[in-house]
Amino acid sequence: MNQRLLFVFICLFLVATGAGAAEDLKPIGSTLLIDASKLKLASANALVFDAQTGQPIYAKGADAVTAIASVTKLMTAMVVLDAQQPMDEMLTIGIGDLDLLKASSSRLRLGTTMTRREMLQLALMSSENRAASCLARNYPGGTPAFVEAMNRKAASLAMTQTHFSDATGLSSENVATARDLARMVQAAAGYPLIREFTTTASHSVEIQPSGRVLGFNNTNSLVRGGQWDITLSKTGFIREAGKCLVMLANIVNRPVVIVLLDSYGRLSRIADAQRVKHWLETGEALVIPTASAKAMHVSHKVRGSFAAVSPAAKAKARRL
Repeated sequence: MNQRLLFVFICLFLVATGAGAAEDLKPIGSTLLIDASKLKLASANALVFDAQTGQPIYAKGADAVTAIASVTKLMTAMVVLDAQQPMDEMLTIGIGDLDLLKASSSRLRLGTTMTRREMLQLALMSSENRAASCLARNYPGGTPAFVEAMNRKAASLAMTQTHFSDATGLSSENVATARDLARMVQAAAGYPLIREFTTTASHSVEIQPSGRVLGFNNTNSLVRGGQWDITLSKTGFIREAGKCLVMLANIVNRPVVIVLLDSYGRLSRIADAQRVKHWLETGEALVIPTASAKAMHVSHKVRGSFAAVSPAAKAKARRL
């Protein structure tokens, strides 16, 4: 009883003095107040959002418009499912699905045939660009109509700073804010197939007409690791967007949306997600390694630009 009275007294004191301003102290769960100023992330743009209360917990450049890479595919999936086309219809990878923009490769060769359901699973789980392109191409009215539907869907979700130019995310003209993407994540979580496919660790597909069986893995190592309670996940990467990660996960017994954009380095977005989780669970922040902090400072002087990008790194855009 005395502890409860002490807690109430502290809260009233913070409100009265202004020390508990919304920008600094955030309520998590029923008893823990955490200091938002403690959390340091390598991502240039970030938003941590309490999906239960509808309130942001932490924001960093959350209203800056930036390229979103393959995070795009969450919108692609919603448009596909909204169209209610037969999920068992066989679709074939064609010339129109080749990436002429960034020349990325794919394990889905020309002539590969599989169901719409399998195409959707590979687009979400393994971020297969040709699968996403094939889904858009086989939409009523083709790819142009599909992209129009993506932008209409964004408008209906009040994603006012978002624009889509393609279904894969390879175009740097696919842009949004972290705040808009939090809305998209919550909307996408309303689709059971999107939740299932984005949180499947691995999946094997029989490729027609050859009959070969190919195994595919989730692009999010946190999903593959199995240590998180993740409801929805999507990664993304192109040079202009940096490394991106969006998730809906259960942390401290509540649903939390995490949006991490333009993160420098191969592992920074995963490390940032771990920092967010640790901070929410303990109220304490994990330190960003000195080398990562220096690299982050250099890379974020100009959004989306990097000191040096190798051809091999550019090619990885196909899988992220």
